[in-house]
Amino acid sequence: MRQISGNKLLVKALKEEGVDTIFGYPGACTIDISDELYKQDDIRVILPRHEQALVHEADAYARTTGKVGVCLVTSGPGATNLVTGLATANYDSVPLVCFTGQVARHLIGNDAFQEVDIVGITRSITKYGVTVTKREELGRIIKEAFYIARTGRPGPVLIDLPKDVMAELGSTEYPKEVNIRGYKPNTNVHIGQMKRALKMLHKAKRPLFLAGGGVNIARANEVFTEVVEKTQVPVVTTIMGRGAVPTNHPLFIGNLGMHGSYAANMAVSECDVLFSIGTRFNDRITGKLHAFAPKAQIIHIDIDTASISRNIHVDVPIVADAMAAVTKMNEYVETCKTGKWLAKIEGWKQEHPLDMKKHSSMGPKDIIDEINRQFDEAIIVTDVGQHQMFAAQYTELTAKKQLIMSGGLGTMGYGFPGAIGARLGNPDTPVIAISGDGGVQMNIQEFATAVLEELPLVLCVFNNTYLGMVRQWQKLFYGKRYGMTNLRSGALFRRTNGEEMPEYTPDFVKLAESYGAKGIRVTEKEDIAAAFEEAKKNTKVPTLIEFIIDPEEMVYPMIQPGGTLEEMILDC
Repeated sequence: MRQISGNKLLVKALKEEGVDTIFGYPGACTIDISDELYKQDDIRVILPRHEQALVHEADAYARTTGKVGVCLVTSGPGATNLVTGLATANYDSVPLVCFTGQVARHLIGNDAFQEVDIVGITRSITKYGVTVTKREELGRIIKEAFYIARTGRPGPVLIDLPKDVMAELGSTEYPKEVNIRGYKPNTNVHIGQMKRALKMLHKAKRPLFLAGGGVNIARANEVFTEVVEKTQVPVVTTIMGRGAVPTNHPLFIGNLGMHGSYAANMAVSECDVLFSIGTRFNDRITGKLHAFAPKAQIIHIDIDTASISRNIHVDVPIVADAMAAVTKMNEYVETCKTGKWLAKIEGWKQEHPLDMKKHSSMGPKDIIDEINRQFDEAIIVTDVGQHQMFAAQYTELTAKKQLIMSGGLGTMGYGFPGAIGARLGNPDTPVIAISGDGGVQMNIQEFATAVLEELPLVLCVFNNTYLGMVRQWQKLFYGKRYGMTNLRSGALFRRTNGEEMPEYTPDFVKLAESYGAKGIRVTEKEDIAAAFEEAKKNTKVPTLIEFIIDPEEMVYPMIQPGGTLEEMILDC
């Protein structure tokens, strides 16, 4: 009987799973896998410049394509550099399968060169992790990994591959089916609970839908929009749920939570039935738990049993995939009498519209408005910080426009590599990254990846010379003591005691050009449109557009720390 090495079986398994792209960085413990990948042409191998960027690229590839993202890194530091990206994917329910190299079995536990217990390190931030200790189990473990990653609540799976196991010869067979005792994701919708929930919704005088990231993950946007239109029930979203219905839909109120709109937060506080789908009710959307939706009966649909009634007690729990649940809802829903309720919500919108103060100088909303105007189809990827909240507030999303970001973990450095992964997975769709001058420097080295892969994405850098979100908190709550947030403050700044501010470093335009990308700097509002038009002409290389932003720009509304949804700072 013909036998092959574990390295060859891994490549065969990837093909069987339909993998067309793998994000990898080589090392001693994975060099034989790299060699096997070199010998084939079906799987595209992307070589980023850092493992953290690598896993973010695989993450965004998965979010935007619906496929499982695949990573390959070596042992030791290669594996530990995945940790932040694994946690990011875990919080946001992104299906990843990450292969890590490992030292030979007889060296495990001996503090060998580049040996770490990566399965132990990542146990709390992966859906499943395992070290392959027997060659005959390799095929089954890989098959199970892909199944676990993409079923139920999706998430990252880590497979640790000792070098000697992968060198062993064994069967060429790769399993066709999976049967994991103890892991049986729910695929059905409890009809009794669903009918009870819909009856409650229909009787409500002030009903409200709350859509979380689960609606987008399940790609249930279109059918959910049908449900909303049939019921005439208004919708609020989390920032991860933004786009569950088109943002220009008349029944969409806005995002709720810490930086949510006034109308959305008031609607949650005043509704009598809150029908939530695919959200964990984390602290960024609830504020004080005891004061969240105090007048409402709460219905909660979620694929993850553990997420239901963990933070907020719910009256009607339904464990189900968002697509399955919303599809079933669509069969039974009726029109609700919401005329008076919608009028009240409209009054809140008019009382405190979501907008920014008008300035003669360029502001974040001016830039995002231009993106909305120029791009009818796009994937927009944000980093983390003030610019992320501006994007979440003002980006227009439709069936052809998607917004992705690190929501649960809030990972700075996600935006630029995320855009690379999105563009690799969607070569015919414009991709725009929005980052701050702080976050973009955490993975700026990925310009090399983007240039060598000829990816014509647009990277917008909102440069306010500060770590803006932390600075905002310092301004509001720490007496304007801007400790550790001024990105210009170095030795020169300290020597001069702040009397003379040094030049900003780096020069982003020159840095982009040094990589072979294009760089544009915009300082005036009237030059925004021309910058995007110029970027569109660059069809083989990425373009960085640096926008010089006033450090005093603030994200409003804002819930005070420890406050309720009604205790909003609207401006100051």
